[in-house]
Amino acid sequence: MKYTEKFTERLLEELNSETVFTIPVFNGISISESVVVTWIIMVMLILISILIVKNLNIQNISKRQIILEEVINRINEFLYGILGDAGKQYIPYLVIILFYLVFANTIGILGFKPPTKDLNVTAALSLMSIILVEYAGIRKKGGKKWIKSFTNPIAIITPFNILEIFIRPLSLCMRLFGNILGSFVVMELIKILIPVVIPVPFSLFFDIFDGVIQAYVFVFLTSLFIKEAIE
Repeated sequence: MKYTEKFTERLLEELNSETVFTIPVFNGISISESVVVTWIIMVMLILISILIVKNLNIQNISKRQIILEEVINRINEFLYGILGDAGKQYIPYLVIILFYLVFANTIGILGFKPPTKDLNVTAALSLMSIILVEYAGIRKKGGKKWIKSFTNPIAIITPFNILEIFIRPLSLCMRLFGNILGSFVVMELIKILIPVVIPVPFSLFFDIFDGVIQAYVFVFLTSLFIKEAIE
């Protein structure tokens, strides 16, 4: 009973995104912990970007530049393989989301609460991605053909095709949120049952490996949805 209460308290603590401060405008705008951590991630990404692109050369390139170019090329090739030439303009957005999610999912190792444990954050990311998906479809097909595409393959399933617009962001949101929260639940259970030594490698797995995998899955599914929209 003692362990159950302790676990419940920790779970509620993780689910609640505390207000860090309030901006005194209108009736007061509350800034939650997940927003502040997101700002920290943004600063980190900007600083890292400035540092890693500093002193890049065309000739006599350094090992750092070789690794950087290899990583970026692999990511671009992967996304281009899915989207093709018609969807290459969406690759920069997907790369940004990928790097943000990698940092957001793994920032727990630095002592911060991952913002992706906040349902509001995952919902916002999912909504942004689905808006981009539908925009890509309208831009490629035009308004009339985009509307007509809801009747494919037969008109009777039009309501289901329309419903899919709302199901997709919900699916992306709950998949990301559920996996990150699920990792936390498993880790807490391990810490309760085996509190010494054993949790360390599991923590590395859930905080790093699983976090990176979830970032990959989110971007992969978004790119597939875009590909489907522009076909």
